[in-house]
Formats: sequence, structure tokens, C-alpha cells
Amino acid sequence: MNSDEQYERGLEALRQAAGGAGQRLLDTLADVSPELSYRSVAWSYGDLYVRPQLARRDRELLTLGILTGLGGADAQLEVHVNGALNAGLTPGEIVEALLQSVVYCGVPRAVNATLVAKKVFAERNMLPVPTTAAG
Repeated sequence: MNSDEQYERGLEALRQAAGGAGQRLLDTLADVSPELSYRSVAWSYGDLYVRPQLARRDRELLTLGILTGLGGADAQLEVHVNGALNAGLTPGEIVEALLQSVVYCGVPRAVNATLVAKKVFAERNMLPVPTTAAG
């Protein structure tokens, strides 16, 4: 497969995953580093994201945890919160995953990730998120 085919496959996977959120991130990079945009789509989505060994839902859940742990990845978190919703995760499941990250990533990173999720939920008219009692 040539790099253009890899890019097109990645672009389609990104559209399916994140809808417009992914394209907004690519557009933001377009006038400063189109090569970074191209490579991240071709490699991340064209090669890795489409592998069948993990379901898209699982891949998104894992990515949320990783990005939360990294910190400072708000733009990518926004893309992947959208992707998680599009893969079938509920807002409650996303919030629970981010709550779990408190133990391993710390309060500031969990709070920041949750605020990114809240922004996405608001844009998609999914607020308030139903809560369950602590148990």
C-alpha cells in the first residue's frame, strides 16, 4: 500500500471515529505543519487504529486513559471523547473511566480530562450526565 492509500484509509477511519472533531484538529495544523497532520492520519489511523485485534470501543477507552495520563492533550482528548461516543461508549462510561484515572494520573489530570469531556458533551447536548450512587 502506498502512503496515499494509507492516508485515505486513515482519513476514513478518523471520520468514522471522531466525525468533525478530527477534521477540526487537522485543519488547525494545516497552515503550520501539514506534514504532521498527514503523518498522524496515515500512521495512527491508517495503520494502527484500523487493526482488528481491538474493537474500536476498547481502543477509544484505552486512548482516553493514555491521553489523560499524559496531560496537556486537550485537543486530542476532544477528538477521542467524540470517538468514544461514536464507538458506543456512553457519557456515564466516559466519566467513570476518567474518574478511574484519578488513582493513576492524579486529580489535576482527571479534572482537566473531565472538563474536556464536558465540553464535548455540551456540544452534543448530552448534559447533564446521569450519575450513579457510589458503591
